[in-house]
Amino acid sequence: MTAPYACQPQDSRGRLHPEQLSTFRSPWQRDRDRIIHSSAFRRLKHKTQVFVEHDGEAYRGDYYRTRLTHTIEVAQVARTIAGALGLNTDLAESVALAHDLGHPPFGHTGEDALAALMQPYGGFDHNAQALRIVTRLERHYADFDGLNLTWETLEGIAKHNGPVLERDITGAAVAADLPYALAEVNAAWDLELHTNASAEAQVAAVADDVAYNHHDLHDGLRAELFTEEELAELPVIGPAFAEVDRLYPDLDRMRRRHEALRRVFGVMVEDVIAVAQNRLTSLQPQSAQEIRDMDGPIIRFSKPLYQNIKAIKSFLFTRMYRAPSVVDERHRVTDILNRMFPLFLNDPSMMPASWQRAAEQAPDQNERARIVLDYVAGMTDRYAIAEHLRLFPDAPE
Repeated sequence: MTAPYACQPQDSRGRLHPEQLSTFRSPWQRDRDRIIHSSAFRRLKHKTQVFVEHDGEAYRGDYYRTRLTHTIEVAQVARTIAGALGLNTDLAESVALAHDLGHPPFGHTGEDALAALMQPYGGFDHNAQALRIVTRLERHYADFDGLNLTWETLEGIAKHNGPVLERDITGAAVAADLPYALAEVNAAWDLELHTNASAEAQVAAVADDVAYNHHDLHDGLRAELFTEEELAELPVIGPAFAEVDRLYPDLDRMRRRHEALRRVFGVMVEDVIAVAQNRLTSLQPQSAQEIRDMDGPIIRFSKPLYQNIKAIKSFLFTRMYRAPSVVDERHRVTDILNRMFPLFLNDPSMMPASWQRAAEQAPDQNERARIVLDYVAGMTDRYAIAEHLRLFPDAPE
């Protein structure tokens, strides 16, 4: 039984291209299944979370998170939180599964590089690119391009991190430049970018924070970028290690690490649920639209835990995301994209035949650049590295 403020399947705004309802799946179960079966979802297996997947020695191994394993973890957290709050777990899961579909190769480094390369042509944003993928680039169905997802799932992809447009004093949207991929989708179907997303999409956003804060600690330890002793000096993490040491004084190192970090994970999830339950009890929203129209998100960390998480993020930024070995890798993969993108833009024949034809038929340079972007952003880490080696065999490693 879902709460009155949950999104209800019977109230869905439907799909841009009308389809018959499934006899055995709700609209958001159908969205979830289409996302899982998409080509873009499968490619997440070989896309970076933090450590670049390649055949060299640095960070080699099967234990580090990829975009796919991260996405699965986010979906699990989202279902847990949504279920505890009486929300629609299928919608929360659908948004969680789609939230990283637009990431290019090489993680945030790849996004930064492509955003700079695309600056003259409308920019690049991975959330907007995810919308472009699910509305245009997935081409498997006879009746439409994309996956023809419901309005609620598209809204969640666009706004899970909060409203995209500001509101004026009347509550109306204030006009602003949007990433072209988002502007195109919103022009075809108003996603109400000045409002909050549904509570389910807000859950997916918080689940993303929970998942990466937890697993980046695991991955950073495995990569030996920092130690358990250093982590034990941080808020939340220190008490977790202390509790494990009290309960299991002779635990081996790997079990001790896992036991402590799963407690950190639990603290974050329980905090989000408690804060949301208190706010929902206080505000008593009676519909999903009331959640959208609120002044801010209803799903969030408490202020004390948020400050503690900021301290953890600051530690990770310095010791992991900007570790010298990781920075060296960032420079290497940025060079890869900086070489390949202009080559494809100036000579589309260097791309596969279908992409070449699309680029050569583009009506202007902006559209050609966007087609090249679609090709490059869709690459996995290993494919981008292999293509770069083929195209630039003499380039420095």
